[in-house]
Amino acid sequence: MTVGQKVGALVRLSRPFTLLAPSIGMVGTALAALGWGGAFVFPEWALGKIALGGLGAALLNVASNSVNQIFDIEVDRINKPERPLPAGDLSIAEAWVVTVVTYALALTCAWMVNELLLVIVAFTVFLTYAYSGPPFRTKRHWAFANVTIAIPRGFLLPLAGWATVWGSPEFAGVGSALPTDIYTFAAASAAFVLGAASTKDFADLAGDEAGGCITLPLRVGVERAVRIIAPFLVFPWFLLPIGVATGWLTGNAIILVGGGVVLIAMGARAAWLLISRPEALTDQSTHPAWVLMYLMMVISQVVFALGYVFAPGAAG
Repeated sequence: MTVGQKVGALVRLSRPFTLLAPSIGMVGTALAALGWGGAFVFPEWALGKIALGGLGAALLNVASNSVNQIFDIEVDRINKPERPLPAGDLSIAEAWVVTVVTYALALTCAWMVNELLLVIVAFTVFLTYAYSGPPFRTKRHWAFANVTIAIPRGFLLPLAGWATVWGSPEFAGVGSALPTDIYTFAAASAAFVLGAASTKDFADLAGDEAGGCITLPLRVGVERAVRIIAPFLVFPWFLLPIGVATGWLTGNAIILVGGGVVLIAMGARAAWLLISRPEALTDQSTHPAWVLMYLMMVISQVVFALGYVFAPGAAG
């Protein structure tokens, strides 16, 4: 294998498209933290920390993708034989090097930012391993699998971005409790991911069953699983207008409410696509709803960031 082919295999192992949402999420919620409580100000010290946070999030996602493919190699021989490990383009040992190095680099980035971020990232490292690796391998059970995806990717990611700024000694509010704003957004994000995470399982039924992973569509059937998932694509985003109305979200009301309405509409569209064509989920080709759901995650992060970059006045 040539050097170019080896590099290509490493890129496929990392799955670059999946790195966008965590990086944007880290940067977006860090920017939101800078705008919380008053007029948005971007101090010089924040640039390096936010850059490290975004880089660390991407590296952590590479490690998560790699460790998942290591322990899923037999499942992937059935579901995704073109991936670099079952295809023989990379060895297990090479994938372990990628995993260990990227986990270590992600932890190093967090350590260079602040202790609060390091704690969050360390717990995320544990969860991403627990999803795929023994003795936990939570992906074997449909409920545990979704929870161990939703916590790091939905809940902890926004908290990590906020902590990039909030936990740094240069920040005026260091040491104070995180505000309801970030918990409200993190709850909405986690609830969305809790349901959306199952959509990736429909095309993998044969391999998952052979590998002893009882996913939601295997547990309850394709059509019933779609009906269970659909509300999670819509209702979490009601937390944005509700949060504005209750004072849990103190950012720009127009942006947060308007963004919430857009996300609710997009979620309804994605749910309709799933319900109207549930059988298409079992194909290996990309279902139209998948792209829409990924865009929803990115858009939600942008909306939250803009809601605080352009937040009027001071938080109560």
